[in-house]
Amino acid sequence: MPKRGKKYREALEKVDRMRLYPPREALELVKETSYTNFDATVDTHFRLGVDPRHADQQVRGVVLLPHGLGKKVRVLVFAAGEAAKIAQEAGADYIASDDEWIKKIQDGWTDFDVAIAVPEMMGKVGRLGRILGPRGLMPNPKAGTIAPADDLPRLIREAKAGRVEFRVDKGANLHMPIGKVSFPIETLLDNFAAVVDAVKKARPPASKGTYIRRITVASSMGPGIKVDPIQAQALEVSF
Repeated sequence: MPKRGKKYREALEKVDRMRLYPPREALELVKETSYTNFDATVDTHFRLGVDPRHADQQVRGVVLLPHGLGKKVRVLVFAAGEAAKIAQEAGADYIASDDEWIKKIQDGWTDFDVAIAVPEMMGKVGRLGRILGPRGLMPNPKAGTIAPADDLPRLIREAKAGRVEFRVDKGANLHMPIGKVSFPIETLLDNFAAVVDAVKKARPPASKGTYIRRITVASSMGPGIKVDPIQAQALEVSF
């Protein structure tokens, strides 16, 4: 168990670790216990009742946060020719159009948050699986990040507005950001409700028993606060 600093311990004293908090109260406590000198990210963590070892119990999807993430999202698009021009006009930060870009990424450059590709480029992009895959940056049709050129403007716009991809890990956990500590509580609550709703809808048919077993919210470096899963799933998505 790593030794925690004084500020963390002081923040932890405000949290009842045995209690399941209502969503609003939990998010208010996240704001109260954030002690960093920067605008910390608020993250939501799920423990799911699935077995990721089985293909029919994979959980993955995309959620559009109604209020965004509160940060600049850097978008890279794998495209060439007319598709590259469309991506550039749509606001892509980087256009990877040739082997020089492929080599740059193979050498370890990954200074972007979202990667999108047109189908024609996937032959080249496939070489980058070992680099992009572990970082969650590999374009994938199930995540909607492989699309024809005429769909690039929508994907780029959504990515910059707060499009978050999620995928269950080997431990049956999901981790997603929902905004910044500086966000008003209603904004965080809206984004939280959108994330919970997306996870609910992504439930695989093969999942048996309790699906969402545990939900925790926390700020960057702050203590985790347990949310009542039943109350979280009862939130109305009104946006």
